[in-house]
Amino acid sequence: MSTEEKSLNFIEHIIEEDLGKGLPQEKLRFRFPPEPNGYLHVGHASAICLNFGLGLKYNAPVNLRFDDTNPAKEEQEYVDAIKKDVQWLGYEWAEERYASDYFQELYDWAIQFIKKGVAYVDSQSSEEMAKQKGSPTQPGTDSPYRNRSVQENLDLFEGMKNGDFAEGTHILRAKIDMKSTNMLMRDPIMYRILHEHHHRTGDQWCIYPMYDWAHGESDYLEQVSHSLCTLEFLPHRELYDWFLDQIYDETRVRPKQREFARRNLSHTVVSKRKLLQLVKEGHVTGWDDPRMSTISGMRRRGYTPAAIRNFADTIGVAKRNNLIDVSLLEFCVREDLNKTAPRVMAVLDPVKLVITNYPAGKEEWLEAENNPEDESAGSREIPFSGELYIEREDFMEEANSKYFRLTLGKEVRLKNAYIIKGESVLKDAEGNITEIHCTYDEDSRSGSGSEASMRKIKGTIHWVSIPHAVKAEVRIYDRLFSHEAPDGDKDVDFKSFINPNSLEVITGYLEPGLKSAEAGERYQFQRLGYFCVDKDSNAERLVFNKTVGLRDTWAKLENKD
Repeated sequence: MSTEEKSLNFIEHIIEEDLGKGLPQEKLRFRFPPEPNGYLHVGHASAICLNFGLGLKYNAPVNLRFDDTNPAKEEQEYVDAIKKDVQWLGYEWAEERYASDYFQELYDWAIQFIKKGVAYVDSQSSEEMAKQKGSPTQPGTDSPYRNRSVQENLDLFEGMKNGDFAEGTHILRAKIDMKSTNMLMRDPIMYRILHEHHHRTGDQWCIYPMYDWAHGESDYLEQVSHSLCTLEFLPHRELYDWFLDQIYDETRVRPKQREFARRNLSHTVVSKRKLLQLVKEGHVTGWDDPRMSTISGMRRRGYTPAAIRNFADTIGVAKRNNLIDVSLLEFCVREDLNKTAPRVMAVLDPVKLVITNYPAGKEEWLEAENNPEDESAGSREIPFSGELYIEREDFMEEANSKYFRLTLGKEVRLKNAYIIKGESVLKDAEGNITEIHCTYDEDSRSGSGSEASMRKIKGTIHWVSIPHAVKAEVRIYDRLFSHEAPDGDKDVDFKSFINPNSLEVITGYLEPGLKSAEAGERYQFQRLGYFCVDKDSNAERLVFNKTVGLRDTWAKLENKD
């Protein structure tokens, strides 16, 4: 077996096997089939990368098909958001399709089913249906309406379509086997009555197909060769094939449903119903809140398409569900931003530093590289003066020998600038340090080539010139849930694990070049982490979101626990 063959995932093995059995490669076609009842989340991102990745690998078309069969929950807003997410991830679909494109074909096939005697209109209540369906250990019993005449079924079904009946009075069921060991095969519902306005077909239809009925038939109409679903659809495969058996023409490609495992992400929920709950109850600001596991939330937080694609590739495709630690996703984000994000200086917990021997009123512009990982990124000039902000945690009045930042009587280098030495402090009435006074070595400027500049100093800290500093609102985001599997226990409300400290809003001070930063731009605040300009930002008010820290701090906390 070649190295390439060994690296194939099990889905690719299935495709290769089908090609080996004679399926022409030009007949390969895939699809991504979201339901437009919410925004896409990180789980969808993996499915998108799988389907579109296969399209790229095999030079095969991939359709974006919206499963818009439930107008009570679907909206155009969700359609637009889904399209934006797929494009942002870097993929292009061959055709934009909708299950509603096929409502007429599905209806016509349903008429054929009735005429063939494999579908009937049932008029039981949902409670009566539940009782007669049986249980996994007990066979079901036939509906009293199962043997209605073909004509009666046709008349009732047409009345359902025309809006003659109230919701819940009738349904169309496939006539399969009420004793099947697969509960889904016990005369499944094909159509239900819904008097709802559809975002595409308006009020044209009063009946809507169930997903199981629309799924395989839509695949067949589009000539999708491999219909990839998550593992919970494995029991549905038998029904998928039964529906196809009724209409399949051997001259056409027969779609094949195959299942892969969900990759659940720790400290998140990926149920659209639960995400909607978080939005509606105000636990977050919206679907694109940077704490959400939605693609739009990750985009707003500053995650990159490349990082998400790399994450999907790293976790791969599996046959068993498992929980992926969110730190792996964060690692992929750091890895990508490290190569692409410009370095800038910002101070988020400031304390004033006064260089007492720096000439009063003097300012100079110092050169700083934009990204040491990318030579083509060039350099920029940053202003320096005798009054600076530094991080409060970068100074200790008294420190041991292992502390390499600023302290009294010891030297530290200011990044891209000079070597300074702590001399004294000023304090307020409560004993808090309000100013640090230091002296600088004027011959030690970084990059000057002087003997003083070459001196080896163990510690380097960042800074911002106070007269030039730009003020910004900085939103520090943490994980939305404190528990790694917030919805893992059905008896515990997942919202009880919401992290009360998932958002902290502070004021930061930035180097002046960031004044013109635009929404979506990403930066590394040196020594602090990666940050992204939020969409709320404008010329009068800069707003940054923390994307991810420079290292995984959660691992240390969880190890302590």
